[in-house]
Amino acid sequence: MGKLINGDDGMPAEDEVGIWAKEKHDYLRRYLDISRGTRKKWLGPRKAGATFIDLFCGPGRARVKETGEWIDGSAIAAWKISQEGGASFSDIYVADIDDARRTATVQRLRQLGAPVRELTGSAVDAAAAVAKAVNPYGLHFAFIDPFSLGTLDFRIIQSLAPLKHIDMLIHLSKMDLQRNLGINLASEESAFDSFAPGWREKINPTSSQQEIRRLVVEYWRNLVSGLGIWPSTDMKLITGKGNQHLYWLLLAAKNDLAHKFWEVAVDTGQGKLF
Repeated sequence: MGKLINGDDGMPAEDEVGIWAKEKHDYLRRYLDISRGTRKKWLGPRKAGATFIDLFCGPGRARVKETGEWIDGSAIAAWKISQEGGASFSDIYVADIDDARRTATVQRLRQLGAPVRELTGSAVDAAAAVAKAVNPYGLHFAFIDPFSLGTLDFRIIQSLAPLKHIDMLIHLSKMDLQRNLGINLASEESAFDSFAPGWREKINPTSSQQEIRRLVVEYWRNLVSGLGIWPSTDMKLITGKGNQHLYWLLLAAKNDLAHKFWEVAVDTGQGKLF
């Protein structure tokens, strides 16, 4: 996490995020807009509701390093697009281990009239808490946007996957996977252990680095599928300056229609892992 500065609205904001953050939030908004017709079916009197869950919400506002412009954080962007589409989320659950960042997002959402619910503690703890708090018959969408591969703890997905109607948009760090592969292979306890528990028994460490990276991701995908929620084959690659590979966005969902929505949202074309 970077430093906090005063935002253009006077509240704490993230300083100098990469311009790729705009692209990431564009895909989030596109998916939520495309799926608004389905969401509407869950909204209204005596309906189970539709919730948005953001476990790494940040402060809710950021300044783009390359342009100096101000952009909304993910939870703010999600609430706004749900309102614009006439299918406003019935609850917004936000979490961040950093109290100042989480509090800023909560305040911004309250100013917008959003039905925000604050979750304290780590993303792992927040995921377990929200799985118990939401209506088990509702429609739920979780945005899982960690700042590293190690913080994409598999227990987060384990907690949310049992919900009957749950879609997850997941940030999977390709840069972290590439840059820190040697460290993860050499360490007795590594980021891979929380990301893909049991990987050591399944992957040959003498394979080429590219093959190991592929196998780790494939093993993780199989772990997720084993929970009854399937990762999309369409993985949107987000790149930085000079076409530097940063991370993939992928959808994990139980419903075929959700995967079709994601295919439309990303326009396909970048589905290969390596």
